[in-house]
Amino acid sequence: MGFFFSSIWNKFLGNRDLRILMVGLDAAGKTTILNKLKKGETVKSIPEIGFGSKTLKCEGFNFIAWHVGFANDNRVLWKQYYQNTDGLIFVVDSHDRDRIEDAGEELKKMLAEEELKDCPFLIMANKQDLNNALPPNEVTKELGLLNVKGRPLFVRGTSAINGEGLKEGLEWLASVIKKE
Repeated sequence: MGFFFSSIWNKFLGNRDLRILMVGLDAAGKTTILNKLKKGETVKSIPEIGFGSKTLKCEGFNFIAWHVGFANDNRVLWKQYYQNTDGLIFVVDSHDRDRIEDAGEELKKMLAEEELKDCPFLIMANKQDLNNALPPNEVTKELGLLNVKGRPLFVRGTSAINGEGLKEGLEWLASVIKKE
């Protein structure tokens, strides 16, 4: 997956440093996705407390992913990460039907932020490998995104465990950033 990730970004963006913000409710799969992209394998991870970052070195450029947890205590700090963000990945646990409304509320707040008005949003409807996970079209509806217009936004079904959909989501994000 690491080589694959490198080839996507180089194909679309060349040697450019990118600042990508990855957010989502706790236990949505942010750290697992980053580990899958960086190491090409699923690594058992512990829940991230607060925030963290991973840098993926990809043939001459750095993809710096800041992943910020959505615990109530950390929400005040989110805005510190918005400045100079090239793209945003919002990870949703599509299997957790009890909290998808909460995820939608937080996503709507971010979409309303002035600093993120031109930022492309990739929504990863994660955990598609689990039974009864909402498909991407249902996640779109549940997050209240059917009427969002005038900004780059894409909902992609993914599985951090088997890598499903990660390639396609990243290709979309890279192509949108390249157009900017």
